[in-house]
Amino acid sequence: MGLIRQLPPALVNKIAAGEVIERPASVVKELLENSIDAGANHIEISLEGGGTDLIRIADDGSGIDREDIPLAIASHATSKLQSADDLFQIRTLGFRGEALASIAEVSHLTLRTRTAESESGYEITIRGGQASDIQPIGHPVGTTIEVRNLFFNTPVRRKFLKTAQTEAGHITEAFTRIALAYPQVHMKLTSGNRVVHDLPAVDRWRERIGAFFGPEVCDSLIWVEDQQEHVRLSGYVADPAVSRGNNRMQYLFLNGRFIRDRSLQHALAEAYRGLLMVGRFPICFLRLELPPSQVDVNVHPTKMEVRFQDGGRIYSQLLKTVRHRFLTTDLTARVGSAVGTSAAATPAEPATAAAGASPGFAAGHAAAPAARPQDRRWDAYAEQMATVEQRQAHLPLTGAIPPFQPFPSRTGPGTAAAAPPVFPPPAAGTDAAAVSGSDLDTTSSPPSASPPPDALATQPSQPAAEEPAMSNLGFQIHNRYLVTQDEKGMVVIDQHALHERILYEQLRARTESRPLETQSLLVPEPVDLPPAEAAAALENKEVLARVGIEIEPFGGDTVLITSYPAMLANMRPSDVLRAVLEPLLAGGKDVSARDLFDELLHMLACKAAVKAGDKLSPDEISALLEQRYHYQDTHHCPHGRPTALFFSRQQLDKMFGRI
Repeated sequence: MGLIRQLPPALVNKIAAGEVIERPASVVKELLENSIDAGANHIEISLEGGGTDLIRIADDGSGIDREDIPLAIASHATSKLQSADDLFQIRTLGFRGEALASIAEVSHLTLRTRTAESESGYEITIRGGQASDIQPIGHPVGTTIEVRNLFFNTPVRRKFLKTAQTEAGHITEAFTRIALAYPQVHMKLTSGNRVVHDLPAVDRWRERIGAFFGPEVCDSLIWVEDQQEHVRLSGYVADPAVSRGNNRMQYLFLNGRFIRDRSLQHALAEAYRGLLMVGRFPICFLRLELPPSQVDVNVHPTKMEVRFQDGGRIYSQLLKTVRHRFLTTDLTARVGSAVGTSAAATPAEPATAAAGASPGFAAGHAAAPAARPQDRRWDAYAEQMATVEQRQAHLPLTGAIPPFQPFPSRTGPGTAAAAPPVFPPPAAGTDAAAVSGSDLDTTSSPPSASPPPDALATQPSQPAAEEPAMSNLGFQIHNRYLVTQDEKGMVVIDQHALHERILYEQLRARTESRPLETQSLLVPEPVDLPPAEAAAALENKEVLARVGIEIEPFGGDTVLITSYPAMLANMRPSDVLRAVLEPLLAGGKDVSARDLFDELLHMLACKAAVKAGDKLSPDEISALLEQRYHYQDTHHCPHGRPTALFFSRQQLDKMFGRI
């Protein structure tokens, strides 16, 4: 007798239910998607016992015809697919025909529905896959589904559910994802006798986001938008001043469907590079709209994972769009506000942006023709040029910006200069950050003179001066902060953080064209390292050479340092090598060469920048303040800390009780 048997339909449905219905939140997600596909304008969800005792979802959608009710609860029965080709043209949230059958197999399900053409509604009850007869009832147009005693016949699955409060939290998250994607739908969530969310339909997406996440996040949002051929990206990214310790507040919607995509999350992280501190994650609410034929959503039963036909182009579009917005937005932190941007600094959300993707949205995009890539690059370049020139107009400058060389008076005859090599910013009419789309390429003119071979030494803290050093732009307080003003208020600047960012941009621009200035050692210095550090140093020999540290193997765990950066000449070569090996070892094997290179540049800029406690002369203050307008991202240091705090005149007047 053969050993292979065909499984009975009930067991097949239980297996399918295990894939589709993981917990009560899965039930809510599937039923909400059905309501959206049915064209509902009003949806109400009621919960009891965290969804395990009762989930009731009522909508005013199109309803189900009487003759379709038995098929609606049957496995692999759907109105959304007609042929295999339709799998590559999916315009609805649901399409598998598994949800209702899977839910009905592991619960007590009651379905009540009525179409606009029917004189009465109809009801059917299913207990563990066994359906009752269809009965006529009174019911408004739409569908109501009650799911009770979830997993009553699969005790193992029910045993592994969490507490009612935890399961209710997962349901709230599933509700949030659908409600964010479709702000034009009135949605209400009730748990027990408590109304969790009551969200009227809104015209602007920001209002729906604010209803979930409050004013802190809502006020920090920056609108971004871009279209390339048939791919449109729009939505909000949060100011870097508002971030989270995890990536759970990164909401990406593809044609109205919430998705998780590691590639797009990486592109977002790259756009925020240098603007967030280590361990912080950006916040975003972004929509992607593209023809269904260019994406495969039939990857996983939860439909949360997708595959793009041209994922590289979408990655690049997201990175450049967000980065370009940051380059053209003032992200200076403002005291008295949770964010660093003002409402006037960013474009407004279009009134039509709140409209979520309808089931047939991809039938044709009636959008304006996409701008050519070269047009966008020149537009970005012109916009940033205008910003730089406008800022320069307020500076009392008559020629090129003087390079910032701290402590020139402390270098006497026979004493090595303490200043790091300075790469002058572009002269007037040339932008230091020539934007290509939103690329991070930076160009700078060649240095006018060779930098001194020695570098900036750590200076001892100077005693506080009786009078702050004044300049034509600002003054220094506590030998660590610079205070200046503009027509809108007062700015307090961290001198170390600002100088660190300027040096980092100079170093990065310089190393992109040629290696850093190095100081060769007459006698190579041997350095004994632990085995792990020696291996990391030799494996990354080329990366180290790009930042001016040249090494050679010397046998065993010893390496020879033949040269190192001139700007760190006052540090011992062995100390320099050990310092740069820290990010190499901390990065692990999965860190890219670019990440390692950036870490090394961060370390070099931090070591060479002026420190808190270093006294600056008025000329040095002026030169440092002037340079902040000629490099990108000077509102944050390379480690993500803000370089400046802005106090508006209104905020100052309020603090002093003038208003």
